[in-house]
Amino acid sequence: MEQNLSYEDAVKQLEEIVGLLEKGDVSLEKSLELFQKGVSLSAYCTKKLEETEKKIVKLIDENNECREELLSLEAE
Repeated sequence: MEQNLSYEDAVKQLEEIVGLLEKGDVSLEKSLELFQKGVSLSAYCTKKLEETEKKIVKLIDENNECREELLSLEAE
């Protein structure tokens, strides 16, 4: 897996693989190859999301105590 692959590019490749597999127009061997690449891309995306989540965690100083809080991405 390319380490410099962006999350968005990995998701795009994963979506293309899913589309090809759903069509069913590829040989068994090619399907297995695509499936293996899809599993690898999925793991890569999960890792990138976990790394990003750790970066989003912010420290809040409250009553002289530090605690971690996940940054909400939803509009409040």
